[in-house]
Amino acid sequence: EAKEEQKPEKTVIFYVTDEVQQSQYINMFKEAGKDAVILRHNIDSPFISHLEQKHQEIQFKRIDADLTEEMKEEGAADEETSKELTEIFRKHLGKEKLEVRVEKLKNESVAAMVTLSEESRRMQDMMKMYNMYGMDPGMFGGQETLILNMNHPLVQYVS
Repeated sequence: EAKEEQKPEKTVIFYVTDEVQQSQYINMFKEAGKDAVILRHNIDSPFISHLEQKHQEIQFKRIDADLTEEMKEEGAADEETSKELTEIFRKHLGKEKLEVRVEKLKNESVAAMVTLSEESRRMQDMMKMYNMYGMDPGMFGGQETLILNMNHPLVQYVS
C-alpha cells in the first residue's frame, strides 16, 4: 500500500510594488475583498525569496501576475469569439506570438489588462538589481499575456 504524500496548499500573499502603476489591480482586489502588502523597496524582492525558501508553505505573488478567481465571473467566454479577438489583437499589435486570453471579469470598467508571470517578473527584477540592462528579458521566456474583458462594451464592440 503506497501512501500518497499530500502537499499542503500554499498560502498566497499578494503584494504591490507601485500603488500608482498598479492602482487598477488594487481597486479590483478591494472589490473582491482581498488585501495585498506594499513592498516598494529594493530589499523586498530578495527578502520575499528568502521567506519562500525558509517557509515552503507560503508563496508571494505580485498583484498583477495573474487574475485570481475572485476577479472572474462564472462561465468562460465563447471559444469562437476568443479566437476572433486573439487574431484581431495579434494582427493589429504586430505580435503574432502574443498570448491573448478572453475572460469575463466582474469589474466591467476594465477593458483589458496585461499580466506577466511571477517568475518572469522576478527574473527582470533580478536583472535590474544586478545592472544587467543590456540583456533581453525575453530570453528567459517572460511572455506577457493580454487579458481582454468580455464584459466590457469596447471588447464586445470589437468582437
